[in-house]
Amino acid sequence: MSPDFAIELGKQALWVAVMIAGPILLAALITGVLVGMFQAATQINEQTMSFVPKLGVLVLVLFLLSPWMLAVLVDFTESLFMNVPGWIG
Repeated sequence: MSPDFAIELGKQALWVAVMIAGPILLAALITGVLVGMFQAATQINEQTMSFVPKLGVLVLVLFLLSPWMLAVLVDFTESLFMNVPGWIG
């Protein structure tokens, strides 16, 4: 295994990780900003007010995007297993 090949494989793995984690982190960021703006406007400093909406949005995002996330992971894993004979010989 050449260093260039290992770097390319690492790049692909990191890209898959970003594609999987990106929507979840983006949803949490947007929800946190909106709740923070609401708390700043109303001067309510309740900790559960920022946690519960984020939790709800994250559950919704995971419910909606889990088939796509699973497909991305399965495609990446299948491509790894299909290319193993080429890497060995």
